[in-house]
Amino acid sequence: MRVLIVDDEPLSRSSLENALRARNDVQALDCASDAVEALELLQNRSYDVLLLDIHMPELSGIELADRLNKWRRPIPSIVFVTAHHQYAVAAFEKHAVDYVLKPFSDSRVHEALDMAIRRTENERAAQLVKILPQLEEVLSKSAKIAIKTKRSILFVDPADVVIIEAQGNYVLLRRPSGSYLLRESISALAEKLKAYGFIRIHRSVLVNGSFVEEIQPWPTGEYVLRVKGGKEYTVSRTYKGNLKSLAKFWIGADNFVTG
Repeated sequence: MRVLIVDDEPLSRSSLENALRARNDVQALDCASDAVEALELLQNRSYDVLLLDIHMPELSGIELADRLNKWRRPIPSIVFVTAHHQYAVAAFEKHAVDYVLKPFSDSRVHEALDMAIRRTENERAAQLVKILPQLEEVLSKSAKIAIKTKRSILFVDPADVVIIEAQGNYVLLRRPSGSYLLRESISALAEKLKAYGFIRIHRSVLVNGSFVEEIQPWPTGEYVLRVKGGKEYTVSRTYKGNLKSLAKFWIGADNFVTG
């Protein structure tokens, strides 16, 4: 965790520093002698926990917390460290995690830090859950395959690729609007494109599952797979198990691709 100590009393700052340096989970530790200096640090650096005194010249700890709560970006978990018990209610109204009274013991400081870091982790998790749909939308829109050609790099949406076929040391990416030949192994592409719904149906063929319209079994144990547009491909017995991933569930065909 990254911690900022804000206290105008040198002895108190020193005591807090000593307590924090004994911890293995403190990656960064800064000190400010007043709230004005702390505000400058907070505007330029990111902290997980703020150990904040209340009585300080120019700007009090309560006033600093009030300013931080108005920021439109994440702020540190605030732990007030003070000799004045009468400000506890005001402190918690400013969303303080804990209120440590001076003189304090190292164990009391560690207890407050543990509580603060738990609050930080919970808030980050909640924020991630909140923005996850937007992240997924952005990622889905920006998903591209970068293909290096002799003259340039082409960016292709994997959703537009129907079939990938091995041709010697090259692979051919077939799209409804055209094809691309690139020097790559089909095994490497099978691994890279698995997350995009591509399955291997033959030693030399990958198919985009979203283009598959029908599969038919052959007496030989192989299958014929038809994609949009009517083109058909043979599914070898070695890869027939991959057909299971074409549908979320199967109705009346539990043994169709396993028998």
